[in-house]
Amino acid sequence: MKLSVVFLLVSVGLMTACSSSTNSILGNLPDNAQPQEVGITLTKRFLEQPHSQYGSPLRISEPRTQITYPDVCVWLGGLWFAKETGNKELQNNLVKRFMPLLTTESYLQPKQNHVDNNVFGALALEISMETGNQQLKQMGMKYADSQWKLPLNWSLENQPPVKSSTYGTLEDADICQKSQLEWSKKGYTWQTRFWLDDMYMITTLQAQAYRSTQNPIYIDRAAREMILYLDSIQKPSGLFYHSPSSPFCWARGNGWMAVGLTEILRLLPENNAHRSKIMACYLKMMSTLKSTQTPNGMWRQLIDDSSMWEETSGTAMFTYAMIVGVKKGWLPKSEYGNCAKNGWVALCAQIDENGDVKNVCEGTSLGDNTEHYRNRKALTGDLHGQAPVLWCAYALVAEKL
Repeated sequence: MKLSVVFLLVSVGLMTACSSSTNSILGNLPDNAQPQEVGITLTKRFLEQPHSQYGSPLRISEPRTQITYPDVCVWLGGLWFAKETGNKELQNNLVKRFMPLLTTESYLQPKQNHVDNNVFGALALEISMETGNQQLKQMGMKYADSQWKLPLNWSLENQPPVKSSTYGTLEDADICQKSQLEWSKKGYTWQTRFWLDDMYMITTLQAQAYRSTQNPIYIDRAAREMILYLDSIQKPSGLFYHSPSSPFCWARGNGWMAVGLTEILRLLPENNAHRSKIMACYLKMMSTLKSTQTPNGMWRQLIDDSSMWEETSGTAMFTYAMIVGVKKGWLPKSEYGNCAKNGWVALCAQIDENGDVKNVCEGTSLGDNTEHYRNRKALTGDLHGQAPVLWCAYALVAEKL
């Protein structure tokens, strides 16, 4: 009997030690860097503000025509964090904020016509999985399915006019629209355009559809799309240019790719034919990011330019990718543990007394010189920064990612 008790105590001690060891890479954090407190602060900050206009505090006076992707990103992070920590009050308030979008605010539901709009479906699916609401599941699946199905009235003639800044040049825009039909015929999403943020918007939505239905078609198509992007635009260093016509390694652009890689690897089955290649590309990117982190724990506006200012949205995305990588065992703790910890501590020092993250690069179109990126405004409270810091808080407290 005594031996059984001793064995039980030893077993519990070993399990506790293993759990503690897993999280020890980020232990002994400063008071202002406790993930539980930071997560609550940022989620409450999101809840107390109105819907944003593309996440920017500079656009607060503009009329709201739809829920934009930065809100979706913060909302998802808040839901993941609240669920993981068992904070029912936060979880209920996040769900309550969404429900008017089915009734009085239904006009804010984004059209299913653009990669940045469709990611809204990931939010509907998350709430449906947490609440069992089948109406939201149907809504979310419409966004996921429409990403792979050309609209019935689609044609080159009825495509909306585009601005050159959206694609680089008007010629690029024309090529992009013509290629939509071709990519669709090849089994890829018609929303393919080789922008780095696509690999978060597409993979997150399709991964959520997979989680919701357990139908492998959704995770398979996301993996195949990821391979297409990696084969087409990843540089030998593992980093990515803002676009082929903008050969600059912009931090947030690379951040979207880093998080997209992380999200798909979190859910992709071990026996998936694309997993080994996606993992290799993730590891290559993480290696270069490790070598370009500043002594302050941050990353710069242009990752590989030591003269650039330190920027928080990219830093938070890279930190999230590393936290998950270390906790999942993809990245050696001895090499990446301190990188992840230093990134997190640096980010927490950027949160002001209102719960707003500072030094977030404003929305940025393609640039043809380094000064374009250097001169971007560093904003406080832009949701592009709030979201990934909240993701980091979630990843730090998560028992199972």
